[in-house]
Amino acid sequence: MLSDKACVSGVGETRYERGSTKTAFELQIEASLRAITDAGLTPKDIDGVIPIGIVSGTAEDFVDNFGIPDLRFSALIPHGGASPAIALQTAVAVIAGGICNHILITFGRSVTASNNKAGARIHHMPQFHYVTEFEHPMGNSAPAQIYAPMARRHMELYGTTVEQFGAVAVAHREFAIMNENAIMKKPITLEDHRNSRMISDPFRLFDCSLESDGGAAIILSAAERAADLRQPRVFISGVAAGHPDSPASITQRADMTSLGLAKAAPRAFEMAGVKPSDIDVAEIYDCFTYAVIRQFEDMGFCSKGEGGPFVEGGRIGPGGSLPTNTHGGLLSQAHVWGLNHIVELTRQLRGNAGEAQVKDAEIGVVTGYGDLGDGGLAIMRRE
Repeated sequence: MLSDKACVSGVGETRYERGSTKTAFELQIEASLRAITDAGLTPKDIDGVIPIGIVSGTAEDFVDNFGIPDLRFSALIPHGGASPAIALQTAVAVIAGGICNHILITFGRSVTASNNKAGARIHHMPQFHYVTEFEHPMGNSAPAQIYAPMARRHMELYGTTVEQFGAVAVAHREFAIMNENAIMKKPITLEDHRNSRMISDPFRLFDCSLESDGGAAIILSAAERAADLRQPRVFISGVAAGHPDSPASITQRADMTSLGLAKAAPRAFEMAGVKPSDIDVAEIYDCFTYAVIRQFEDMGFCSKGEGGPFVEGGRIGPGGSLPTNTHGGLLSQAHVWGLNHIVELTRQLRGNAGEAQVKDAEIGVVTGYGDLGDGGLAIMRRE
């Protein structure tokens, strides 16, 4: 019932950097106005808003700042980096239900201005209560420490290697070098990855996503309304969300390597009527290199345990058979909770992704990975 009922009609981003003097909300507003302009709309055309993140503006903020005359729907999606993908599901359902015509999904982040580091936030978020109870007393507080046991378990069970983690980091950096709006522009090698300092075994510096400032936004419009707008339509053909068993603690679940994406992916692919082999380009949430490997497994691009070999040999880099994170991802472009992944996939399917454009890209997948394994994904296609 949801397939192809809504399209991404507008996208917008700010400059990504470290050291911004703007607040998270200022960055969010800037990106939102760019997305609205990109779609050929005005702020008063927006009738739904989903602000992402615990430091985002509220629905009332957008009504006041944009002069929205009739906001018909708003929501907050509290699933960390899975929130943008799950927001897509929410927005598609709302549009398919006839409630809204144009929904703004928007995020802003300024770790410089707020000193709002990820590790400090965790202990104020209710979904992390088991982490606070079981893991924080052992010294685990930062995300790298919390996710490290999952990655190490995968290495012990399936033989996943440091070099395979490095293959993800190198491929993303190769794409970031092509992107004017990417923070990390210096080339890296597998040797550079291996020699980067240890953060939390097995994660090295180049396995970890960035702390960065910036904003991103997209407009989701009813398909029939989008036909009259400025940009080519990019349809949401399949969308789903899922949560792992024992969602509030990795170390307390029976299989530490399990993710919610394993439950969501079959639903999204079935809704879209496609298979993993049909995907031309992928934008995969990359909080850590290991997360990319696991998500490929759970989506069916390879069997569980085979994600490491799957990313080797340049497959996911420029010129590979499955170009992945063609903007540089969270590892090398910027960390805006993965909303930049949806922006990038939209540009790829429009055919205006610049130097990193994947030739003849027709169908793509974008994922979100949040909290301790919440997952969301969308299958998107060009008109």
